[in-house]
Amino acid sequence: MTKPIEGVSERILSCATEEFLEKGYSDASLRTIAAKAGTTTGSIYSRFKDKEGLFAAIVGPVAEYMMNLFVKTQEEFHAVEPERQPKEMDDYVISGMDEMLDYIYDNFTTFQLLLEASYGTKFQNFVEQLAEVEAEYTYKFMEVIHFQNEEENEVTGEFIHIMTRALFDSMFEVVRHKMEKETARKYVHMLEKFNYAGWNTILKFEV
Repeated sequence: MTKPIEGVSERILSCATEEFLEKGYSDASLRTIAAKAGTTTGSIYSRFKDKEGLFAAIVGPVAEYMMNLFVKTQEEFHAVEPERQPKEMDDYVISGMDEMLDYIYDNFTTFQLLLEASYGTKFQNFVEQLAEVEAEYTYKFMEVIHFQNEEENEVTGEFIHIMTRALFDSMFEVVRHKMEKETARKYVHMLEKFNYAGWNTILKFEV
């Protein structure tokens, strides 16, 4: 068996990142990536199976870590005694968003790929998946505070979906606009205050 040439996989991943950023997943060319990496398309196929496998090798670990980080934050908050949750929500949300923001900026280029270049892959719904988790835990919180829907001010599943999706779309604007990290942190903190106040107006959980 031929021994793999050292450094080829790393060059492929680096050149692929540039190609995907420039053209998006659908229009990216494996031939171009191979040429820039000084190798062949066969070498890419043998290492990553296909173009989506190559894309997944770049973004997959980061997407998985981000999802696990978000779920961990949610689980930690919902493990708090029910009577304390309304009082401690703001602190947990700020802390969780700061942790997520730090991870985003540690992996900024990969998040650009996830948000702007993933159409046509299984990662194109990454933001939607985060919103679905947020919606799931929003329902759990509503149960904790014994929220009762009123006909004239009904909180529907559609409304929860719209608001949770809007939260993540807004948060990831820091990536799309390539904000400096500390500017992004101020923006995200303002977003959290806006989101918190809006939900409190509707759910009336603050005591």
